[in-house]
Amino acid sequence: MSIDLRLARYQWGQPVVARIDLVNDGSYPDCAVDALLAATGTEGQVVQVGTVVDGNIPIYLVEFPNGRVVGCREEEIGAL
Repeated sequence: MSIDLRLARYQWGQPVVARIDLVNDGSYPDCAVDALLAATGTEGQVVQVGTVVDGNIPIYLVEFPNGRVVGCREEEIGAL
């Protein structure tokens, strides 16, 4: 069985902006569930690109100015 690889829209080092409020879903350590990690309009930079294996979906680690590195889906961020 072959899985088609989906190409990532954003690349390492690319500046991006949060398109929605990014809140902790419980996976961000040392931060309350539902805490705001990055507000809509906050600019950041892609520091790593990975793939969710089950759905072959690109996932991006984005570093925001507050020092938080947040895992984001393509629909949650936009290019600057």
